[in-house]
Parts: sequence; C-alpha cells; structure tokens
Amino acid sequence: MDPIGKKLLDVAQKQLGYTEHGSGYTKFGDWYAQHIDGDHDSYFKTAPWCDMFLAWAADKAGVAEQAGQFASTVDHAKWFKDHGAWGHTPEPGALVFYDWSGSGDIDQIDHVGIVEKVDGHTLHTIEGNADGYKLMRKTRSMDDVVGFGYPGKIQVTEAKYSPKHAAPATTVDKVGAPAATTHSHEEQHSGSGGQQLPAQDVVLGGILAFVLCGTVALAAGRAAAAKAPTTPPIRVRKRGKHHRPSTPVALPADVTPADLDAADAGTTVMPALSLAAANEAEDREFWGRIAHLEEDNELAFWNSLHAEATESEAGPAVGPAAGSEAGPGAGSAADEYATTPGFR
Repeated sequence: MDPIGKKLLDVAQKQLGYTEHGSGYTKFGDWYAQHIDGDHDSYFKTAPWCDMFLAWAADKAGVAEQAGQFASTVDHAKWFKDHGAWGHTPEPGALVFYDWSGSGDIDQIDHVGIVEKVDGHTLHTIEGNADGYKLMRKTRSMDDVVGFGYPGKIQVTEAKYSPKHAAPATTVDKVGAPAATTHSHEEQHSGSGGQQLPAQDVVLGGILAFVLCGTVALAAGRAAAAKAPTTPPIRVRKRGKHHRPSTPVALPADVTPADLDAADAGTTVMPALSLAAANEAEDREFWGRIAHLEEDNELAFWNSLHAEATESEAGPAVGPAAGSEAGPGAGSAADEYATTPGFR
C-alpha cells in the first residue's frame, strides 16, 4: 500500500456517508474556497467536489505536499505525471482517475477517487461526489481508468538543514580575541574532549587574517568614496569674442588674406559716397522748390513783349509798366539763383 495514501484513506473512511446539501453546497468546497483558492471564489462551495474532498483529506492528514490540492482532476493527474508519480498499476492508497468515455486520454479525465483495495481487475474505492451527491465506497472496473497517481512517489523538497550548534560569524571587534570553543555534532560524540587539531588552528588563523584584510580594504574604500565629489564640477562655457572655433575657417581658393585686408580698407570710402548721395538729394529737392520761379520768368518775358507792343500802339508810356518791373526783377532773381555756387 502507498504509505501516504494510507493516511488519506484513514481520513476518508471517517467521512463516509457525507452528502452534499440540496443547493450543491459541501464543506469541502467551502474549505477549498477559503484556504486554497486565492480569490476565495464562492463558486467552489457548490462546484463538483470529488477532487476538493481529496485536497481537504490531504490537509487533515498532513500530506498535502505529496497528495496535491486541486479542484481540477485533469490538472491533478498532470501534476502527478510531471513529478514522476504517474502509472497504470492499481495499488491501495493510490489516487485513481477515470474517463467515462474510456478514451484513456489524460485531458479527458472526469472523476477521481482513492483506491482502498484491489481485487484482480476490480477496484474498491472511496470517492467524493459519487453518484453525483455522496461520499461513498464504489466498485469499479479498470475499463474507465486513465491512470493512477502515487502520493508516496512525490519527492518533497526539504528546507536546507542548518545545524543549531554552528557558531556565528566572527565580528571585526573580536579579531585576535580567544575564540570560544565550539563543538560540532561529530566532536560531541567522538570523546575528543573538544581538542582542536593544529591544522584547524592554521585554518582559523587564515580565516581571521582574510576577514581582517577585507575589513581594512573596505574601510579604505569607504574613505576614498567619502572624499570623491558626489557630483562632477560644473563648467560654464561663456559666449563672446574669445569664443572661436578650434580649427580656423579655410578661405576660398580665389581669396587671399591680402584681399581681406583690402576689403577692410575700402570701407573707409563709404562716408564720402554717402555724403555725395545726400547732396544730390538736397539739390533735387531745392530745384523742385524753385521750378515755379522759372515759369514766372517765362511769363514775365511774355508780359514784357505784350507791354512793348501795347506801348508802340498807344505811344510812349509815362512810366515803366508794372509787368516790366516784375519781369527784370524776376529774371534777376532767377539769374542770381542760377549763378549761386553749389547749386549748378
């Protein structure tokens, strides 16, 4: 008989006759929802409970790591197979998985129970949710069996053993101090009286020296780290005439430094050119303003001709005509403007 399965059977036999409530509620599904399902889904309280019964029994028997705790029969069977605890030989204490269609396919498993006794080709089992509502004994043939899971073959990974008599690590402040006597498990039963061999003294001395050197190196590293600046120095790059490219700009092939100097010297003629342009503009403005005087001069000329013609018909004039005075006066003014230096 499977030794772990035997513990499951002991728990299961005490639950024979348990019947689900009319709503489908079972204490096994309620327990599963509270303790196994991470979401505490109330669905499991009324769900099919053949496998949840085995999860509950494994918990009560203290063999959950070997028997597994599932609500899905397919996942449970695959778990046994992945752990090398799957087979096709019936054995008391083994979990038996069924497919009612007889396909033998692990993905088609419908039901699970635990084998109580094997009688040739007949199995005597204890099953939850048997006949759809009860925990009871059943007699089955091998025809619908897909396989068996053997809880006793599951290898449980134990926590790494740490002997309680091991001494704590030596601290820096105790380096060089007499080491406290620590006896191993073997020494306590060897009758040696706690005497250490010379080789052990050498090893202990080497370990202490290594610890001391490491402590000194760590202290030196921390001191150097404390002196190092936490942030790099800030470098400000200023703008100005001193900010020039590291590589001089190359001149075009047809331009020489002499051409640049000549161009710089040539800029001195610009004020003279600007003054000439200003004078020309002033001249244009001036002559524009006195243009009407020239028209008056011509008008005075025609007026004088008219006056002479009138005098010849009427006789000598008593005095100069008003127009004759205006004519010469206007002409003289125009001549004066015309001969003024700087305007012609």
